[in-house]
Amino acid sequence: MGLLWLRLLMGVGIAHHGYGKVFGGYMDKFAAGVAQMGLPFPLVMAWAAALSEFLGGILVAVGFQTRVAAFFVFCTMSVAAFLHHANDALAVKELALAYWAMAGALVLTGGGPAALETRRTFHRHS
Repeated sequence: MGLLWLRLLMGVGIAHHGYGKVFGGYMDKFAAGVAQMGLPFPLVMAWAAALSEFLGGILVAVGFQTRVAAFFVFCTMSVAAFLHHANDALAVKELALAYWAMAGALVLTGGGPAALETRRTFHRHS
């Protein structure tokens, strides 16, 4: 049940942040911030980050392709914590670090027994 709890808290939380980026109408501003970090193709990278948070969060929460989705969140939070917030105080970057740690744990463990990906569908053979 611990992995279910971790998946739900991390997945819903990060999906909420991604939702704001995807549907909040400020992708150009977000892309400008990505460009300031010196990353290539800032608009593409901004969309990749936003979708990894939003869709990755949903996938983590339901436990489908948990390791893959968590890996993309882990990569996004690595950029957020160690590039974007590199010179910020811990209090500023701690949320990115918390999501980074949770995503890393789920990459290592997978979704657990209550994940959608571990449920088996049984078919009757006629």
